[in-house]
Amino acid sequence: MQMDFHYYATYCAAVIAGYSHEDSLSIAYSAQFVDCCSRTLLSTLHAPGAAATTQLQLELMNARTDLVGLQDITRIWASFHFLPGDLHAQVKKASRHYQNKYRLICRPNSALLPDTVELAKAGSLQAAGIAMHVLADTWAHSCFAGTPSLVINNTNFYFYELLPDGKERQVDFRHSPGAPDDLEKGIYNSSIYQNSENAIMNLGHGRAGHLPDYSFARYRYLPAWGNCEEIVKDNPSDYYQAFCQMIYAMKYLRGLYPSFELCRYDTGSVAPWETEIRAILTKRQPDACAEWKALGEKISGKEVEAFDLKRYHAEYLEAPEEEKDDSFLGRFFLAALKQKSMVTNKIYKSGSLLAGFSVDYSEKGFRGIRDYIKLAEQKKGDDRDD
Repeated sequence: MQMDFHYYATYCAAVIAGYSHEDSLSIAYSAQFVDCCSRTLLSTLHAPGAAATTQLQLELMNARTDLVGLQDITRIWASFHFLPGDLHAQVKKASRHYQNKYRLICRPNSALLPDTVELAKAGSLQAAGIAMHVLADTWAHSCFAGTPSLVINNTNFYFYELLPDGKERQVDFRHSPGAPDDLEKGIYNSSIYQNSENAIMNLGHGRAGHLPDYSFARYRYLPAWGNCEEIVKDNPSDYYQAFCQMIYAMKYLRGLYPSFELCRYDTGSVAPWETEIRAILTKRQPDACAEWKALGEKISGKEVEAFDLKRYHAEYLEAPEEEKDDSFLGRFFLAALKQKSMVTNKIYKSGSLLAGFSVDYSEKGFRGIRDYIKLAEQKKGDDRDD
């Protein structure tokens, strides 16, 4: 998904869920910031690099693809953008390594989604925003995995876009960095084919370009892992379900439900806006920010400020060291570390080392991945306070 959904649509969902205008903006900013919080940015803020929730293209180009490098990539992308669908799935007549990668394929309503939402329940508005980003991406990124894998993420000539008039056309994928997608001719940018299983170009939905991120897109394709079964993706429908599920999840975070349940969507609260939302989702355009912004202002009666990446930078940089964790970005970084720790630990406990070695910091303190030293230090401080 893109800024149109992660920022503006998330704002709309938060307001409908009952959050104030100001809190909705905080949640929406945090949801979008997940796509911005790279180690490059963190270094300019003198913030912990382990809190990275994404990787820039240049960072990925320079990323190591040995075991340690691949584990680092997987911790980021599986935790925030491709939440694993079934960490205990069984694949007949398959190697353990292949099975572990298959288990990382993203799906909506996975067992890890309640864990993600529960982390936000006990956390900050920033944690809520991170959870909404993860939830939304489970719909857009379904059927792809947050680890480099040719066998899981590759696409080939059997890839067809389903057009509004009922016709379909074969998608023309090209590797032209910087060139815009041609929606009229069906020409879409994608990562370049590399036949190495662990090549960076085979991360996530890179081989399918931006099609999974466009709300209007409908397409069908044949993945190598699918036992020759065709997959049909209907983004307008999926994005609508994601929107309704976000509202339900945020109502849970506000305490309106005793527990978070999978496969529940607050269609009732969305009903007054359904026609307008579906019109936005089906409009063939690369960017729906203006439409979502207008709808958000109509729903709340307030001006929705444009996303400003640097909005909270000065506050964090100028805060005394002992107060940084209580700043807006400080709370985001802590929430990001907790989400990454939770997912990494779940992957490790499933018997896989694709995200590295992990022991639950909340139970036993820090052991293994140095990403979570800050969490262990914070826990020690909390224990002393008790």
